[in-house]
Amino acid sequence: MRTFTTTASSIALALLLSACSAPSTAPVADATGTSADEHADDTHADEGDADDDHPDDATTIAADIANDVGIRVAPAAAGTIADQHEVQGLLTTLESGNARVTARFPGPIRRLHAEVGDRVRAGQVLATIDSNLSLSSYTVTAPIAGTVLARNASVGQSAGEGAVLYEIADLSMLWVDLHVFGRDAEHLAAGSPVTISRLGDGATADTRVDRVLPGTATASQSTIARATLDNADGQWRPGSAVRAMVTVSTQAADLVVPLTALQQMDGRDVVFVREGDRYEKRVVTLGRRDARQVEIVDGVAVGEDVVIEQSYTIKADLEKAGAGHAH
Repeated sequence: MRTFTTTASSIALALLLSACSAPSTAPVADATGTSADEHADDTHADEGDADDDHPDDATTIAADIANDVGIRVAPAAAGTIADQHEVQGLLTTLESGNARVTARFPGPIRRLHAEVGDRVRAGQVLATIDSNLSLSSYTVTAPIAGTVLARNASVGQSAGEGAVLYEIADLSMLWVDLHVFGRDAEHLAAGSPVTISRLGDGATADTRVDRVLPGTATASQSTIARATLDNADGQWRPGSAVRAMVTVSTQAADLVVPLTALQQMDGRDVVFVREGDRYEKRVVTLGRRDARQVEIVDGVAVGEDVVIEQSYTIKADLEKAGAGHAH
């Protein structure tokens, strides 16, 4: 029992001496009553606030990575905003591009050389018929180059004189009949630019109004504006409905960007401006717009490089960074 008391006293004395000899770590208050440690904490807090003022306003993406993901920029510049009218249209074949292949003399059909969908050249043999008049065979050829739209005969069938065997159309050029209603028709004129959009896949083609037909379509009571569509690749099909955007006038704008540059963040319209590898969010004030571009009234200067492709990639990166900072 005595030994324990001596040991306990020795330990207490050692601790007391250690406390007396160690330098003081207690915070020293200044004249205002604020400790030095508190000043240091405030200084670091201020530095952190300066670094994280707007953590989701910009991001850095290396050039090779930006190129790989398809980020593209273009200088903001002056342009025009179009006054456009959206109308519906129908693709039809040109009257000059249609042909009916007929039998010259009556007689049984011995052979047919083409099927619906075949492309034929002018002068190509399409049918062989035994003539009842000459008791010999003769051939029927294609009067134009084109695509077989219909075959109205069968082998063994007796063809009368003038019977239609095939219907052929040159589909390399098509008409687009635009049906315009009401007062919109007053704005249409020959030469007006038209952008045709396919309903299925959204493919587009540019052309111009050739003429506004003088009559009115009986069934729809619409005015028809007709344009010609280049179909050399055969991707447009007669009889298909299309959407068309007709430009009736254009107005100058000091600064425009493609609609693909616009994004929404926190309920505001933004674009992203590139400086080197840094992409900065800019809140913008918008003016007029058309189907392709929009006027920027404030937020971007002429000549600044604006992201026009894959802008949503920049948005996603900034939103991810903002979410991480919030945690």
